[in-house]
Amino acid sequence: MSGAITRRAEDYLRAIYEIVERKGFARVKDIAKEMNLKASTVVEMVRKLHRYGLVNYEKYGGVTLTQDGRTIAESIKERHETFRKFLEIILVPKEIALKDSHILEHQLDPKTILQFTRFVKFITESKERPKFVSRWLEQFKEYCRREEAAQQSNRKEVR
Repeated sequence: MSGAITRRAEDYLRAIYEIVERKGFARVKDIAKEMNLKASTVVEMVRKLHRYGLVNYEKYGGVTLTQDGRTIAESIKERHETFRKFLEIILVPKEIALKDSHILEHQLDPKTILQFTRFVKFITESKERPKFVSRWLEQFKEYCRREEAAQQSNRKEVR
């Protein structure tokens, strides 16, 4: 495939990847259901991804990722998970974190994404994770609780 792949194509690759991980294969109807689209719309994009060498597709058959498609899909999935984890670390509710991570995965410069990835891995996985990180997270949670209580108090005063 020449040039950068579109945000929409990335969404398809990630959806196909996730379906294949769950079921072992993907069909057009699975992709349509996952993405809340019509099957005809999915067929059009799947054909395009097939021409780009990112998926294997035969009419009325399953859809699988090529090695290139899988590599891209894994990268997209990792970006998505990094942003979801980051948003959850800063106490964004899960439903919102899931939605907003989808937006962020497409919008940021690769260097910014790399730093987010490093930060999230440091916070969640690093063996060298200093004790201050755990204390910082607890202090942040307490700060957020106090701020929320203050906002609720202010709302009651305004009424």
